[in-house]
Amino acid sequence: MGAMASGRDDPDAPPSAGAGPPRDVFDASNDAVAVVSVAGVVVGWTRGAQALLGYSGAEVVGRSAAPLLAMPGDPARVAGVAERCRAGAGWNGLIPLRHRDGARVEVDLRVSASFPVGADECFLISAREQRPQWTVGQSVLDGLLTRSPVGMAVMDPQLRYLWLNDTLESLGGVPRDQRLGRRLSEVLPGMQADTIEALMRQVLTTGAPITDHEYAGWSWSDPHRQHAYSASFFPLVDAGDSVTGVCYLVLDVTERWNARRLLALINEAGTCIGRTLDVIRTAQELADFAVPRFADFVVVDLLEPVLSAEGQGTWLSDAGPARAKPVMRRAGMSSAREGCPEAVARIGDEVEFVPPPHSLSLLVSGEPVFIPVLDPDGRLWGGEQPARAERLREFGMHSLISVPMRARNTTLGLTTFVRSLNPVSFHQDDVLLARELVARAALCVDNARRYTREHTAAVTLQRSLLPHALTGGTALEVASSYLPADATGGVGGDWFDVIPLSGARVGLVVGDVVGHGISAAAAMGRLRTAVQTLADMEMPPDELLAHLDDLVLRLSEEGTAEETEDGTVSTFLGATCLYAVYDPATRRCAMARAGHPPPVVVSPDGHVRFPELPAGPPLGLGGMAFEAMEIEIAENSLLGLFTNGLIAGADQDVDQGMARLGQVLSRSGADLAALCETAVRQLVPDPQPDDIALLLARTHTLDPGHVVSWEVPLDPAAVGELRDRATRQVTAWGLAGLAMTTELIVSELVTNAIRYATPPIRLRLLRDARLTCEVADASSTAPRLRHARSTDEGGRGLFLVAQLAHRWGARYTAEGKIIWAEQEIP
Repeated sequence: MGAMASGRDDPDAPPSAGAGPPRDVFDASNDAVAVVSVAGVVVGWTRGAQALLGYSGAEVVGRSAAPLLAMPGDPARVAGVAERCRAGAGWNGLIPLRHRDGARVEVDLRVSASFPVGADECFLISAREQRPQWTVGQSVLDGLLTRSPVGMAVMDPQLRYLWLNDTLESLGGVPRDQRLGRRLSEVLPGMQADTIEALMRQVLTTGAPITDHEYAGWSWSDPHRQHAYSASFFPLVDAGDSVTGVCYLVLDVTERWNARRLLALINEAGTCIGRTLDVIRTAQELADFAVPRFADFVVVDLLEPVLSAEGQGTWLSDAGPARAKPVMRRAGMSSAREGCPEAVARIGDEVEFVPPPHSLSLLVSGEPVFIPVLDPDGRLWGGEQPARAERLREFGMHSLISVPMRARNTTLGLTTFVRSLNPVSFHQDDVLLARELVARAALCVDNARRYTREHTAAVTLQRSLLPHALTGGTALEVASSYLPADATGGVGGDWFDVIPLSGARVGLVVGDVVGHGISAAAAMGRLRTAVQTLADMEMPPDELLAHLDDLVLRLSEEGTAEETEDGTVSTFLGATCLYAVYDPATRRCAMARAGHPPPVVVSPDGHVRFPELPAGPPLGLGGMAFEAMEIEIAENSLLGLFTNGLIAGADQDVDQGMARLGQVLSRSGADLAALCETAVRQLVPDPQPDDIALLLARTHTLDPGHVVSWEVPLDPAAVGELRDRATRQVTAWGLAGLAMTTELIVSELVTNAIRYATPPIRLRLLRDARLTCEVADASSTAPRLRHARSTDEGGRGLFLVAQLAHRWGARYTAEGKIIWAEQEIP
């Protein structure tokens, strides 16, 4: 005990005396603890004591504690401490101890009141190492406040400056002596002083601090550039908890502000630029977005091939020195001044503007041109572009950024940003923003350009596949309407056609290919071509559909799968079709359908009917037969062929749709084109779910006086009589100029029929849009055109017919076949 208590503290001092903070004498939970007898022998040793001094319990227990002290002994003082602890008061003080390695350890030593341990009187001693506390001198505090990178100021309750550091003085640009004793609104009126003073009054009133208030403004330290600041305010409180003033801290956060502004502008640009797939509108959206957010005047000039959707933009990079000079046109512009008076060129005008001294190679490099200060009086502008130099002077345009528009390695044009009303010149950071805006707009322009080119190609394909002009000759008056499901794309799989046939007959066809878009249109083109070819072969409707079915089946198997852009496989699945042949001489119409809705027939009195044709399977199934049906149609009746998109309706009720169609078409006396338009307008739902095709035909009958026929006896001598009759009839029709050729054609066709055909044989002449000569017989032997040798006595008949006629051919009927030849009427 004596060895451990020879410190320098007064043994009569109260328990709270000493350097350490007051605490309970038995609070030893975190301390090094030992038990020492009154004779100074260590009785107990804890791990905390071992950690403090480095001795293990075996090294100190049972031995004197005196070697642990790093100071000379003081018997009188030890006796006083022991007496105090025996009285139950305890003691604490600062004692130097010696570590096992010889180092001196300053500890706060605490001795408890004595207590018996067996026959010995002992003391509980705890020790805690004393570590030096850092103290701040006045000079350090002054340096911290004065040289801090954060601006600081102290304001009195009237919000007048009492003190400010050097940083705040440099931020505002107003000297310290001009601030002290004055308010912020008197010193810096352009720094949102009223708002800041209102916040400081709030702090004075409520006593609650306000942190991170951001604002933008101008200062005398940098009067040509707007800065952003973050300010915090907290109250100054005296000993009586009274608010005696306000301290505020200011930090320049311009870089953070600009980065956030850049990000916000770019995000906003994403929603404002490229909302349509139109090149001109996208260019104008870029100009409108940048004014006045970024510039006071913006022009967007695009290469002419970009605007016409013809070029790929590679002319600058792959052409040689002799390449043609590219042409740019003004595609968009916007100004903070009404009417864009700064512009030298207007929208659509050809432009050659590239900021001097740069050339058009600027468009290839893709690097922006940054001119922070424009000099319109300089040699470059005044000498090379005097008209623009005059506008620069007139409207005070003082700073410029030009950024080439490039996307997907394609040169598109040039965008130029100019400031005039805004007195702040562009900075290097603004070039990054301009570049990002133009890059986003360039991608949208390129998307629009590609879409326009592909859309134009698709529409051109569609128009080339559909008939340009429909004519039914004298047999039919026709009108049509076509409306794809995608009104913007203009491409679908529905089709229709009117095909002139021999004998004044007319073929009508309407079909619907599964799907929409360019693939359906391409498939439709194949089927339309096939129908025209099969119709020219004079096939009846059921046989034509059978051959068409084989074609669709083959296309599905052979031409099979085309991989689309998204990796999916597109296969030609099938189609529906309705084919009808109208004969004006007999007023009969033969028709067959393949999974298609039946036609509508409206008689002259307004009666509507849908002939019950055998349905037939859709094209592409294979292995199933088609069946034709023939009906008689009164003169001036209306025959309508349509696709199911017209009758599906919003309710998807086909029967109701057919009833609605019949009701619309039953209006008598209506013009066919107007009736077609009315039917589509009234029947097509919005939105339109499917492609729509409607073909209307008003039937006419061939004048009986324009048709004559004669029986042909099996006597070669009858050929001369038939020639004479035909010649007289043609002359009677006022076609004397065709009498000789008609005589030769009749002679050859009748002679061949008498020689090779099976009776009965019949000769018929028809006068319609053309003069037609027909010879019918009961055989099914196909005629064959031969080229006779010079030594042959015959074999030249059909060759002569082919030379004399506009066209000729053969068609098969239930009774046999008909050989026909047509001549153009002068």
